[in-house]
Amino acid sequence: KLGRVFTGWVQRSFQSTQAAPASQNPCAADDKATSPVPKDCPVCSYNEWDPLEEVIVGRAENACVPPFSVEVKANTYEKYWGFYQKFGGQSFPKDHLKKAIAEIEEMCNILKKEGVVVKRPDPIDWSVKYKTPDFESSGLYAAMPRDILLVVGNEIIEAPMAWRARFFEYRAYRRIIKDYFNCGAKWTTAPKPTMADELYDQDYPIHSVEDRHELAAQGKFVTTEFEPCFDAADFIRAGRDIFVQRSQVTNYMGIEWMRRHLAPDYRVHIISFKDPNPMHIDATFNIIGPGLVLSNPDRPCHQIELFKKAGWTVIRPPLPLIPDDHPLWMSSKWLSMNVLMLDEKRVMVDANETSIQKMFENLGISTIKVNIRHANSLGGGFHCWTCDIRRRGTLQSYFD
Repeated sequence: KLGRVFTGWVQRSFQSTQAAPASQNPCAADDKATSPVPKDCPVCSYNEWDPLEEVIVGRAENACVPPFSVEVKANTYEKYWGFYQKFGGQSFPKDHLKKAIAEIEEMCNILKKEGVVVKRPDPIDWSVKYKTPDFESSGLYAAMPRDILLVVGNEIIEAPMAWRARFFEYRAYRRIIKDYFNCGAKWTTAPKPTMADELYDQDYPIHSVEDRHELAAQGKFVTTEFEPCFDAADFIRAGRDIFVQRSQVTNYMGIEWMRRHLAPDYRVHIISFKDPNPMHIDATFNIIGPGLVLSNPDRPCHQIELFKKAGWTVIRPPLPLIPDDHPLWMSSKWLSMNVLMLDEKRVMVDANETSIQKMFENLGISTIKVNIRHANSLGGGFHCWTCDIRRRGTLQSYFD
């Protein structure tokens, strides 16, 4: 009973959308121990649409199927559960992986031609098994930098993650982040969870998509409030306002850690959706410009009036065109709306998704078409496969 009371208190406390006041720090370091951030610091990004100048693009090399643990089951569709049970800890299908690698290389080439500096994480053997005092696992990949890195201003925040298969994923990015740090960027690593059994509802009653609808409506998730956890891809930025969803991989403690860490300069707001598989916000709610947001028609936002009252235009993207027989092991077809804005008038979009291309063109946004169908199978679209490091712009408020 005490546990239920505490959990209810935690959820009520964390669901507030007011930024926590900055605490006073009586132990502030002496000014001589610090140096100002150089004006030419390569890290600076406040939103999803200012002109893109530098980006990290993930790698599909050595990607492995994660072991079929309870948190993986809660984030994948039942038709693929046999795939995870059979191939967990092994490489994704080699031919498919080879095509995905080639697609991402072409994507990098196109970004460079558009004037964007491209950085890549280090290749790592993700099949290596590891053991902590609390669990054993093998790895996944370094394909989705958006999942693990969040840039807020000149700060890079490393997310703690929630899947055991992603515990050591940060290692692929450390060389790049150290370089950015040495050039003046701020670098923060969120508290690393133990990922002990207590972090997960080991009896999470999920058997079908219908179960997910019911559980999500009740606010029940596979991750508990045992310790903070979050994936960076559950946050999306609009200047001083940052929006986040409580999901299967991001709990209220993780959101509250981010809220306190970013206050008072940034306001973190919790929003929610009618979503049977809440994991990462950017194929459900993708902010593409000042006052412009793509909202998934299959997963309506419960707080959409907040945006409409602020004068924002809410756009319902067309249905995805990806065929039913194309494997999507870790995502839905709605990766079609998981686009990358190069600036307010240029967007990188899948070459096969002609419907959403037309939508953008009707908005006066030119489309840069790239085929990443096989890369989609690993769980991400253009927004997932990238982390924008530098966008040319300044910190603004779009909700005052």
